[in-house]
Amino acid sequence: MDLGLILLIGGWVFVILWVPLVVLSQHKIHPRPLFTLFFAELWERFSFYGMRAFLVLYMTSELFNKMSQGEADARAYGVYGAFNALLYAAPIVGGMIADRIFGFKRAILTGGIMMASAQFLLALNAWKIKNETLFFLALGLLAIGNGFFKPNISSFLGTFYDRNDKRKDSAFTIFYMGINIGALLAPLTCGYLARKVDWSLGFFLAGVGMLAGLIVFYGNRSIFGQKGNAPDPHYLHQPKFMGLSPNWLILLGSLLCIPLFSLLINNEGITNYIMIIAGIICIGYLLYTSFQSEDKIEGQRLLVFIFLFFFHMLFWVLFEQAGGSINILTDRYVNKLGIETSQFQAVNPLFIILLAPVFTWIWTTLSRRNKEPRTPIKFTLALLQIALGYFIIVVATRNAASSGQMISLVFLILMYLFHTTGELSLSPVGLSVVTKLSPAKVVGFVMGCWFLSIAFAHKIAGYLGQLIAAPKENASREQALYGFANIYMTWGVWIVLGAAALLFILSPMLKKWMHGVN
Repeated sequence: MDLGLILLIGGWVFVILWVPLVVLSQHKIHPRPLFTLFFAELWERFSFYGMRAFLVLYMTSELFNKMSQGEADARAYGVYGAFNALLYAAPIVGGMIADRIFGFKRAILTGGIMMASAQFLLALNAWKIKNETLFFLALGLLAIGNGFFKPNISSFLGTFYDRNDKRKDSAFTIFYMGINIGALLAPLTCGYLARKVDWSLGFFLAGVGMLAGLIVFYGNRSIFGQKGNAPDPHYLHQPKFMGLSPNWLILLGSLLCIPLFSLLINNEGITNYIMIIAGIICIGYLLYTSFQSEDKIEGQRLLVFIFLFFFHMLFWVLFEQAGGSINILTDRYVNKLGIETSQFQAVNPLFIILLAPVFTWIWTTLSRRNKEPRTPIKFTLALLQIALGYFIIVVATRNAASSGQMISLVFLILMYLFHTTGELSLSPVGLSVVTKLSPAKVVGFVMGCWFLSIAFAHKIAGYLGQLIAAPKENASREQALYGFANIYMTWGVWIVLGAAALLFILSPMLKKWMHGVN
């Protein structure tokens, strides 16, 4: 009996039954564009998480298979961190382009086409070409496409709700459920077929998922009305340089950036410096904007955004070990009961799908009673929960190291459960509050900066993975497990608990500066 195949089929059956229930229960409450964007994002996330589920495993066992295990692990963690850092840094520029030139609709379509092309290149390379240079070029194209797509579909959704619309948090939670339906199906499908059949099939299905998202978005574009159009359509198509319009100049510039992004992913040391410079510029610009704003309220709201930026980043540093070091820990040291390693990436989104309606009900109920906690308190709760999840896996890992046994699957599932409840306390709420705290004229840029916090998180996450991999060259099984446990305890428990305490202390001040935004 192939348990992985059973999970694959069961996942699709579950989603086919679950999604109509979600849409039918909410379609009279929310505007129609929410559900189009819900399905478009669902398929885009299927594409991304399908590839993410097995990317580190593909690199360690296939791309870098001539290296020793320790070297391959460290190299894969570094590439994974640099790739994801650029993947989430690119939305800063993508958000600005959408704000000022493209509009949300054109940016989303452009990004989707680039990402689908990149996935098919990865599939072709894994199937026939097997060229490391092409692999990095495809990752570069994928990161650039994500820059156009990722911030703008979230920002676009925000335009269909007023700033203080009480439905907004629940809308983003529903939208977030769409993300996680894609993330559930992706590892069950792409991850399973990549390991059982061929790596190329996993990448190919990820590309098909992105095409499905494009079809959903483009096919239903009429319901958006005039929202999301270019701010100045005449300027967009007016010749500016060598007879080329801004539209074509941006597309050409994006293609020329592919080799640069490829180089940065392949050379993580250079990426570190660029990320630091980009972070200083973006935070500096936001600080300047907040202090120079003629509207004091808008300025203080931007300051709140900057504070939340850093706590948001810390959360994702630990959360994103799931696709890196936790994936390797699961592959080598967890009793998987015959399930493919990459399929465990579906545990978190499954919990999201099941628990997102519960959290929507909780926030809505508390809001009606005027008892809903402010965003900083929700972030504090998120940090506490991810610390609890890491404490559980640290106990299990240390026990496995001392006893010589495999880690029980129960501990891994419990860790994912608390990481998921933490995510639900932070991520959809964060997307919603960004659209509330941002001045309308720069919402795309601010959303891009929000994703920059995740970019930094991925880069630091890759560094943590390398710390775990560093002593493995001649390490015993016991030493390797303690390597995981010690890093997780220091970063996942102690540092996170300290950050949670600090945020709790700052919460009254941040609440005041939010000026009624929740």
